[in-house]
Amino acid sequence: MNPNERLTGLTPFVYAARCGSFAAAAVQLNLTPSAVGKSVARMEQRLGTRLFDRTTRHLSLTDAGQAYFETCLRVLNELTDAQAVLASHAQTPMGRLRIDLPASFGRLVVMPLLIAFSQRHPYLRPHVTFTDRFVDLLEEGVDVAVRIGAVNTLPPAIGSRYLGTERLIFCAAPGYLARRGEPVRVDQLGQHDCVVYGKNDGAVSPWSVTTPDGLRAPVAVACRMVVGDSEAQVAALEAGAGIAQMATWLVNDSLRAGRLEHILAEQVADGLPLHLVWPISRRLTPKIDLLLQTLSEQLSIL
Repeated sequence: MNPNERLTGLTPFVYAARCGSFAAAAVQLNLTPSAVGKSVARMEQRLGTRLFDRTTRHLSLTDAGQAYFETCLRVLNELTDAQAVLASHAQTPMGRLRIDLPASFGRLVVMPLLIAFSQRHPYLRPHVTFTDRFVDLLEEGVDVAVRIGAVNTLPPAIGSRYLGTERLIFCAAPGYLARRGEPVRVDQLGQHDCVVYGKNDGAVSPWSVTTPDGLRAPVAVACRMVVGDSEAQVAALEAGAGIAQMATWLVNDSLRAGRLEHILAEQVADGLPLHLVWPISRRLTPKIDLLLQTLSEQLSIL
C-alpha cells in the first residue's frame, strides 16, 4: 500500500474511535458502515494487532488502539495546521506574537531589534516577556523564544536554530586599574578583586580561558563580590568594584564609552551558545517565519 492510501485510512479509524461505532462514523464521513469497517480491518491487518474490542452495539479501543489513536490524532491535527498556515503564507503578517527573552540579553540586544521589527510590520502586536527560567513554550503559548545555553533536551515538538556563541573577555574600570594595577597574566587575577555572577542558591559561574590547544582551563579568582544580575554586575564594574569576565554583548557600550577597559586581550573564551526556539507546528505562519528570519540574521553577529 502506498503512503497516500495509508494516510487516507487514518480518518475512518479516528472517526470510529471517536464515535464508538462504525455506523456513527459512516454517517459523519458519508460512507457505508461496511466501508468504514473494512478500512479499519485493513489497518489492523497491516499493523498486525487488534485496535478495537467489538460488541454488537459498541466499539472500544484496545490498549494498542488507544495508543495508535492518539498518534493518528496528532498526525491529522498537524496536517490540518500545516495546511492552514501554508494557505495563509501569502498574507500580511498580523496578529499577536508572543516572544520570550532572557532578561538582560533581551533588554539590551533583542528588544531594539523587536521595536524596529514591529515598526516595519504595524499589523503585528508583539507580547514580549523577560525571564531567565525555563519556559514551556507549548504550555505558555510562546511563539518564539531566544535562549542562552544548551537546548539538548528539547521535546520533538520544539524546533531550534543555533545562532552562535558568546565571546567572554576580561574587563575593569579605568579607576580600578589605576588604583590596583592591570594584571598582565591570568594567574594574577587571584590577587585582584573579582566580581562574579552568582545564582540565588549560592552557586557562582566559574571563569575559564581557552588554552593554546583549544581546551578550556579554569581560572582561580578571589571573589570580592557576587552579583545575581548581569546588568548590576556591569554597574559594579563601572563603579570600580573589581575585574570580571563578561560577555561582549553586555559590555560593548561600556567599552566604547570608556567606562570599562578590555584587559588580558589575548584571553578571549567562548561562553554559552545562543539559540532560537519555537513550536514546530507554528513555524510556517507568516509572522513567525518572518520573525525567525529577522532574528536569525541580526543575532548571528554577537
